[in-house]
Amino acid sequence: MFERILYPTDFSDVSKRVIDYIKTLNSAGVKEVVVLHVIDVKYLESPFYDAAKAHEAEAMLLKMAREDVQEVVDELQSCGFETKGRVEIAVPFKEIIRIEEEEQISLIIIGSHGKSNVEEMLLGSVSEKVIRKAKGPVLVIKRAS
Repeated sequence: MFERILYPTDFSDVSKRVIDYIKTLNSAGVKEVVVLHVIDVKYLESPFYDAAKAHEAEAMLLKMAREDVQEVVDELQSCGFETKGRVEIAVPFKEIIRIEEEEQISLIIIGSHGKSNVEEMLLGSVSEKVIRKAKGPVLVIKRAS
């Protein structure tokens, strides 16, 4: 049923909890997990950066994100999953939706920080936008109470 999972992560505690849920799907026919981290483009479009500093910040963020994604890839591979790691620079929810289609994903499994409704209205929520825009099913793992 769910052959290919997309696991978008921001490396937060709630996002890391998702890994335990993914591991339980090993016996459910899941063949591959795509681990995705999206560096929010707005962090690199600061008026406080000159071009050189923006390039340095981008290089540093990419390096750190690739290392963190590789750790997750290695962990999931050790549990028997085929895995693929991706790091992109974009608007997070838009990139998750784009990757869903590009990678032919059958399930997105994402963590939710559980912000209040007021915060979500004001700030937006990546998981909430993914739920609304995704073509396939989305499993949301909430923050532990």
